[in-house]
Amino acid sequence: MALPDILKSKLRIPVVGAPLFIVSHPALVLAQCTAGIVGSFPALNARPAEQLDEWLAEITEGLRNHDEKSPARPAAPFAVNQIVHRSNKRLEHDLTMCVKYKVPIVISSLGAVPEVNEAIHSYGGIVLHDIINNRHANSAIRKGADGLIAVAAGAGGHAGLLSPFALVQEIREWFDGPLLLSGAIATGRAILAAQAMGADLAYIGSPFISTTEARAGDDYKKMIVDSNSSDIVYSNYFTGIHGNYLKPSIAKAGMDPDHLPEADPSKMDFEAATTGAKAWKDIWGCGQGIAAVKEIAPASNLVARLEQEYHAAKTALCAA
Repeated sequence: MALPDILKSKLRIPVVGAPLFIVSHPALVLAQCTAGIVGSFPALNARPAEQLDEWLAEITEGLRNHDEKSPARPAAPFAVNQIVHRSNKRLEHDLTMCVKYKVPIVISSLGAVPEVNEAIHSYGGIVLHDIINNRHANSAIRKGADGLIAVAAGAGGHAGLLSPFALVQEIREWFDGPLLLSGAIATGRAILAAQAMGADLAYIGSPFISTTEARAGDDYKKMIVDSNSSDIVYSNYFTGIHGNYLKPSIAKAGMDPDHLPEADPSKMDFEAATTGAKAWKDIWGCGQGIAAVKEIAPASNLVARLEQEYHAAKTALCAA
């Protein structure tokens, strides 16, 4: 099935910038969209809840102004991530804001709920649901999601354990709709590899944490530049759901990253992580692909690098 126009017509390269908890905010979203990829942010990043209205107004107006000034190179659309988990008491409010501003793409996580999909479909928006296995993928599509984000091994933050080769292959046996792939994608060559496996677009998060527009501390950005895959630990201790985190940030918080206890998944409270818990605020999420990140630079520079590498990889492959 062909991709919906919103996921291809204005993109310089087939990339969606993943929503980064705490880190993503309007400045990064606008930089990503105007550079030619889908920019996104978690609704819960806007705090207090009333700030979401302000953020959506800022992004909508910013993209409109860009398009008026650069009609030959319009901005890519943006997305808002909604955590569909019982601990998210803001879901109804945040969904109302998405409907008010007609957010073009909503990324749903940690639960597939038909009512969420119906609300976004009411004005013509699309919903992409992130999953870590084929069972969750089937459930999401049955409940009305338009597309899937396969979060494979190595992805930053909450991630699965399946190889991207296995996960994409299983999904493509029955689903021919929009499919994005996440997991250690940090180069243009990796974007092309994702498409070769059967994904339509790459879903990239961790490399954008070290951009100048990201709402991350200098220590966090520098740690990403200085780290590689051996500096990532996979644990459910911090939120109750397994995810990938930077070992040095765990050690800095006074814990042993190689001997973390198991957490009780039923105690998971994603919303509280911004205030009381150490996850995300002090324990920094990151994917395994960060060895490709060599500098702290504007998001436009990162997108330009990915674009150059992507086209060079296509040329080299065709010449082989």
